[in-house]
Amino acid sequence: MTGPAVVEGFAEFRGHRTWYRVTGPPASGRAPLVVLHGGPGCTHDYVLSFAELAALTGRQVIHYDQLGNGRSTHLRDRGADFWTVELFLAELDNLLVHLGVDGGYHLLGQSWGGMLGAEHAVRRPAGLRSLVIADSPASMPLWLAAAAGLRLGLPAEVEATLREHEAGGTTGSAEYATAMRVFYDRHVCRIPWPDEVARTFAAIDDDPTVYHTMNGPSEFHVVGTLRNWSIIDRLSRIAVPTLLISGRYDEATPAAVQPYADRIPDVRWQVFEESSHMPHVEEKDACLAAVAGFLGDR
Repeated sequence: MTGPAVVEGFAEFRGHRTWYRVTGPPASGRAPLVVLHGGPGCTHDYVLSFAELAALTGRQVIHYDQLGNGRSTHLRDRGADFWTVELFLAELDNLLVHLGVDGGYHLLGQSWGGMLGAEHAVRRPAGLRSLVIADSPASMPLWLAAAAGLRLGLPAEVEATLREHEAGGTTGSAEYATAMRVFYDRHVCRIPWPDEVARTFAAIDDDPTVYHTMNGPSEFHVVGTLRNWSIIDRLSRIAVPTLLISGRYDEATPAAVQPYADRIPDVRWQVFEESSHMPHVEEKDACLAAVAGFLGDR
């Protein structure tokens, strides 16, 4: 038995190209789901499990690689003034129009993708029908406070290694990467990394331009341009039903997620008890079922 049809292509954007992947049949009568990957600087690979929602819900599922990443145009020579939240909002708008779905669509954003999805939603676009914010902080100061708390639980020698390299500016070292992986195995993905997760991290290593510029050298050492980002004071403007997803061991801790629950008018929150930052990988079936149930017949 074959699965849903898959179509790939490119959308022209400001002289560059955004790669996209559409899973499922057109004209199903249900608004498509657009998936926003994390980072900034990841690729679509690690969130590809959401493509299974095409068969589960009878709607198209759209993935894409944000500019500078994956199969989209890479721009290694661009600096901090180029890589902005506004750039990625404009790219998303362009893709929605290119695919002809801007009149009715759902958004699902994971980690940074959820932050981007929230930024999109506070503008109240006419076509947005619902929003899923998965494993995302409502501000980077909250994210950094959460990371500091989680680091206290690391073995003392691991934390000492991290601090030594962060202070010395040697976060590109193999020793730092080994220590960093201890944190990741606890709070990013608690199961052996499947191929799609490994591919995304390999892609960051191959071209870390966006990740290092906007985030920093690791998930918990955020020194990039997003370090002061917050959407807390604007969350009441989100006017569509919203589902929050997080894992019990998530680096997006409850304190980092709580403002979404407090300030979005129509919101619900599901915590996956055996997951960290990737319930869609760690507890895939349960996570997909939760999203499918939330989308319903919308």
